[in-house]
Amino acid sequence: MSAQCEATGKRAANMAGAAAPMSVFERWLTLWVALCIVAGVLLGQLFPAPFQALGRMEVAQVNIPVGLLIWVMIIPMLMKIDFAALHQVKSHWKGIGVTLFVNWAVKPFSMALLAWLFIRHLFAPYLPAEQLDSYVAGLILLAAAPCTAMVFVWSRLTGGDPYFTLSQVALNDAIMIVAFAPVVGLLLGLSAIVVPWDTLLASVVLYIVIPVILAQAWRKLLLKRGQAAFDAAMAQLGHASVLALLATLVLLFAFQGEQILAQPLIIALLAVPILIQVFFNSGLAYWLNRKVGEKHSVACPSALIGASNFFELAVAAAIALFGFQSGAALATVVGVLIEVPVMLLVVKIVNRSKGWYEAGLVAGKGKRHV
Repeated sequence: MSAQCEATGKRAANMAGAAAPMSVFERWLTLWVALCIVAGVLLGQLFPAPFQALGRMEVAQVNIPVGLLIWVMIIPMLMKIDFAALHQVKSHWKGIGVTLFVNWAVKPFSMALLAWLFIRHLFAPYLPAEQLDSYVAGLILLAAAPCTAMVFVWSRLTGGDPYFTLSQVALNDAIMIVAFAPVVGLLLGLSAIVVPWDTLLASVVLYIVIPVILAQAWRKLLLKRGQAAFDAAMAQLGHASVLALLATLVLLFAFQGEQILAQPLIIALLAVPILIQVFFNSGLAYWLNRKVGEKHSVACPSALIGASNFFELAVAAAIALFGFQSGAALATVVGVLIEVPVMLLVVKIVNRSKGWYEAGLVAGKGKRHV
């Protein structure tokens, strides 16, 4: 086994131990986002000129301040991914198959359907008519970006298999490099939304390809100095990532302030299709893993990665494609707002249903032996 694989094994073994508590930021993410909404709206109303100046700082339709903040958000997340774990995919091929099916064949399409149903029809009278397409686009972007870093937290809280979690996240990230743009482009086209392909492809390069290359190069450099050096650097980078996320949210809501003040129910209405797709996709993945005979420690992270989102990427793509003041940007941020409480509820459900899950596995094995 190579030194890198040994390091991967040690980190995975650590994850398999007693569930470590969530950090203060992770546990109270909803509160921080809510405070950013308030701060952003107030600052945008009190000091409109500085925020408008920041909004004009663009090169080739890319806002420079936000682009830098997004890199600071995304790169530490991608540094946690060990692509060397891809060789472990074959160990749990059934669980991986379920994960890929839900993430890429179900989740984006089910969200497009929910967005069409709720945004274009049921909630349309209560939303700004000029933003309906943008809200739909934002929800699609959110669903097309499978979770990366936070899935390690959810897996840890459910006693998930650490090797499976590493390999499924690495594989999802590898697929996302080539599949994100085509899936988003297809669903936007099917939703009758004009696809700015040049901007979409530029966003993939700027916010997926380049950050992945930089993150993996930096990761290897730090690991050469030892695991302790890597862990210390990740702790510091984690703080920077948090601050960048919060700063981006304040900027976004500074631009969204007037719209939110005019129709404060927007956030609640956008949350409805997101909540439905979280429970639908996590339930589907959990049930499918049970049907194919995967153990509970594999079914948990499989279900959780199918329910949560790589919201940093979704926010970045929404801003790049549709702008700060778009409904798309707001829709992706609603995903950030509800992420932690909803995912903690899913964690509780899969933990409490372990007996039911394993009873089904035993029954299934008995039928096959008859």
